[in-house]
Amino acid sequence: MPTFEHDGLTFHYLDESSNAERQPRVPFVIQHGIGGTVRQPSSLMIPLPGLVRLIALDSRGHGETRPSPRPDTLRFETLADDVIALMDRLDLSRAVVGGISMGAGIALNLALRFPERVAGLVLSRPAWLAGPMAAEHLYRQIAVLLRKAGPVEGRKMFAATPEYQKTELVSPDAAKSLLGQFDEPRALEDVARLESLSADSPFSLLADLRTIQARTLVLATDQDPVHPLAYGRTLARHVPNARFLETTSKSKSPEGHQREMRDAIASFLETFLPQFPLGS
Repeated sequence: MPTFEHDGLTFHYLDESSNAERQPRVPFVIQHGIGGTVRQPSSLMIPLPGLVRLIALDSRGHGETRPSPRPDTLRFETLADDVIALMDRLDLSRAVVGGISMGAGIALNLALRFPERVAGLVLSRPAWLAGPMAAEHLYRQIAVLLRKAGPVEGRKMFAATPEYQKTELVSPDAAKSLLGQFDEPRALEDVARLESLSADSPFSLLADLRTIQARTLVLATDQDPVHPLAYGRTLARHVPNARFLETTSKSKSPEGHQREMRDAIASFLETFLPQFPLGS
């Protein structure tokens, strides 16, 4: 995976343009969720060789990006700046920008601060509005247990808590995702990301979203307390050119969820082909 240097860190990123049969036209920069890596956004994509250039970044404090950042830099504004640095590195003046969960927050922050760089927005399963993460208390609890007992014992302790068991009853997939925070290779090394980012906010006021002019696709599901359906609906109401789509919950059908997400994103990206003619 290629790398670039920025702000004292070595960022690892994915750029699938080299795998296409011909030069792709629509650059799509999509960011992963908290604790994730570039593998997550790439799993959402239908291969569209010659049409879409898929670009993703291991955010600071995640994946293969090194070294671990200072905790005070783990906030949405800084993570959005990192994406802009990657776009500059790749000579991308504009792109469709998107993200999953935390990545959706990064995309929103970027769209508000750098509107000229955003041709379109894809917000998948948002978990933040104008305030801390919907499940901030759970992520803080995970951080406390990681520091207190380490990944293995901390995982067992968290699985025994009433908060985890309540989540598992409502959404087995969300519960599995929470336990996965203990399984990440750098779970303890980069535990600060769980506290700093869950408490941060990608924007200050819902009214700020009225300034976003880019066409936007908002994807959300029910049966997910970490990524509430109401958050997706709220974002779609406040972003002027947004389309909202409720997809099947992963807890109901992982295959159906992935298929609907992939189809919706692919159809949305194809509408940007006229904005990115061949050779652009």
